[in-house]
Amino acid sequence: MTYSRQLRERRAKLHADAQEILKKGTTMSADDRRRFDLLMAEMDALKGDIDRTERSDAEGLGLSATHRPPQGQISADPLAESAEDRTYRVAFADYLRNGLLPSDRQRGMSDENRALLTRRRGEIERRDMGVGVGAEGGYFVPQGFVYEVEVALKYYGPMLADGKILDTATGAPLPYPTSTDVANEGVLVGEGQQVTTQDVAVGHIMFGAYKFSTQLVKVSLELLQDSAFDIEAFLKDAFAIRLGRILNTYFTTGSGSNCPTGFLTAIAAGGAVPITAIGSAANTGGSQTGANSIGYVDLVELEHSVDPLYRVLGSRFVMHDTTLKSIKEILDKYGRPIWVPGVAAGAPDTILGYPYSINQDMAQIAASATTVAFGPFKKYLIRRVKDLSVLRLVERFADYGQVAFVGFCRYDGNLLDAGTHPLNVLQQHS
Repeated sequence: MTYSRQLRERRAKLHADAQEILKKGTTMSADDRRRFDLLMAEMDALKGDIDRTERSDAEGLGLSATHRPPQGQISADPLAESAEDRTYRVAFADYLRNGLLPSDRQRGMSDENRALLTRRRGEIERRDMGVGVGAEGGYFVPQGFVYEVEVALKYYGPMLADGKILDTATGAPLPYPTSTDVANEGVLVGEGQQVTTQDVAVGHIMFGAYKFSTQLVKVSLELLQDSAFDIEAFLKDAFAIRLGRILNTYFTTGSGSNCPTGFLTAIAAGGAVPITAIGSAANTGGSQTGANSIGYVDLVELEHSVDPLYRVLGSRFVMHDTTLKSIKEILDKYGRPIWVPGVAAGAPDTILGYPYSINQDMAQIAASATTVAFGPFKKYLIRRVKDLSVLRLVERFADYGQVAFVGFCRYDGNLLDAGTHPLNVLQQHS
């Protein structure tokens, strides 16, 4: 039995113990509530261990897939670096550590690496019709560095994992077609009868490319001169944390005015009618109202406010972590928890049988707050301009003995809603 499976079975046992406490309902004592909270906290800790274990296993498989294949075989891994890409990666690391040109404070990168970096930069800028990053010496990063940043971004907000990403080589305005045919159906025709015409309603959503920055990340000259310091890994983590947080915020709540349109904004603009929470009093006989709680009926109503065809297209719940805590205490009409931990390896925890994501940019439970979203989040399209550029600033913090780095990337996002409302939300009662 794998370690991950052992952790999952232990977590399932804790869930069973918590379920027994919940069955007491209104007869739960203060000790029962404390015991329940301790069990849930231990389950959360185990979930973190499971995620780390399974992520490590997945990374191990990914690394083994990039090992050099036996003689005569061709690697099927599209992320495996070519010899030219590896050479460029070494040149880029030289640029990060030593700068483009020698000066009083830096020795500068090697002539060979400088020539390679300058040549590759020129090729990319010509492809992008002259869109560059200025004369200060910014460079587009290697494929492997970009991929590692993209993977890390998903751990700082679920939208980059839940949404559908469309990569484009340039940031030119991009019209994305939409269509709806839900009101139309086939017809029965008699022999020799003419077939009638019924066109499909089509439209489009325009995607731009808004520039996001990591802000300045400063590194001391001592660290840069230390050959053991992994400058690439340091920047990758710093960039991922900062970009992951800001992108998730805009893809959730962005207004669409000179910025991406967040899915909450798009749902409201699209005309979907939100479900108003009744609250846990609806099925427990308690005193909690829809302004301060969520009940089983509320989530069922939210689920069925989305067309059944959309519900089978990878639908999920999205909410703040404190909202999830409240939902873990909800029972259905048979006294069973609607939140169920995944036991099989790789299986997600579920609510009403659907997976869920924690999005800290969602509102917490409060009067009139929009607290839970549901639907197939792959209908939220994220347009990403593939290139990520890094600028190295030498003189700005020279008197502090520091070099600053800043990264730039371009994104846009919007919900692909042609009037059929693939996503909907739960709103707390006023």
